[in-house]
Amino acid sequence: MNYEDILIEPVVSEKASALREQNKYVFIVQPSATKTQIKEAVARMFKVKVVGCTTMNVLGKMKRLRGKPGRTSSYKKAIVRLAEGETIAVFEGV
Repeated sequence: MNYEDILIEPVVSEKASALREQNKYVFIVQPSATKTQIKEAVARMFKVKVVGCTTMNVLGKMKRLRGKPGRTSSYKKAIVRLAEGETIAVFEGV
């Protein structure tokens, strides 16, 4: 699996913005990716030093469309903690 394939997209939300103040960045990742693969992907793609990684599987929510029940897609989320003083330029100004 390529490093570009592991990270799907960054999460831009209020909670993710609050975590950035603690040097933590949130990404949606491939469900089959491990913590060590995620750490390496972030370190190599953004040229930063990764201290820790927390992952969680998010279950899709129940929704209704035209009266019929359904479910949104489930996904895997990773919170990556960087070394002190390190930042990811993609998130600056967001």
